[in-house]
Amino acid sequence: MARVALVSGGTRGIGAAIAKALKAAGYTVAANYAGNDEAAAKFKGETGISVYKWDVSSFDACAEGIKKVEADLGPVDVLVNNAGITRDAMLHRMTVEQWNQVITTNLNSLFNMCRPVIEGMRNRKFGRIINISSINGQKGQMGQTNYSAAKAGDIGFTKALAQESAKAGITVNAICPGYINTEMVQAVPKEVLEKNILPAIPVGRLGEPEEIARCVVFLASDDAGFITGSTMTVNGAQYIT
Repeated sequence: MARVALVSGGTRGIGAAIAKALKAAGYTVAANYAGNDEAAAKFKGETGISVYKWDVSSFDACAEGIKKVEADLGPVDVLVNNAGITRDAMLHRMTVEQWNQVITTNLNSLFNMCRPVIEGMRNRKFGRIINISSINGQKGQMGQTNYSAAKAGDIGFTKALAQESAKAGITVNAICPGYINTEMVQAVPKEVLEKNILPAIPVGRLGEPEEIARCVVFLASDDAGFITGSTMTVNGAQYIT
């Protein structure tokens, strides 16, 4: 029986690429999304992947949503925490709402999503948790104190949960993408992209969502069973740790 994989923020951008790659690798996939019903319906129609709508910043919504996924598809074996938002502003202009929205969606969601599945994974002695952090959680980014703090927190969460879960057969790893060719990056003015962003990437191009997806498929596999607590840096050498 195929293992079940759940991808948060899984109907667009990097998440959609991850969901499709996991399906191609033989997993039964569920894709969570927050609010874009049109994009989710299109994704489901094109891929046949089941979609589920809930807000990952709410623990109760995550518990209820995951319960529905497991009733429909079976216990979650692979969890990919990909959902995230930005609310950029310099700190001296940032509002409490901008701070809290990013922290709750990008950091608290890891607890909200992992807590409902971790006991089942421990009981079955198998699990794969893959957290999508960011280059800006490693190096920081002006105008993103909220986002950088949350994504750095994702890495700390990953390291701690990996140590807790290793003997239970569960691996927990983080991936830190650099600038990836998604709608969000495509919205950056062309002049800024060409003058400021691309010159800072030694390979000379943006990454593709499928390149992140291939990393996820590997970390989800049995072949990656000895890799846990790690941070995979995928940024074209823009920032080397």
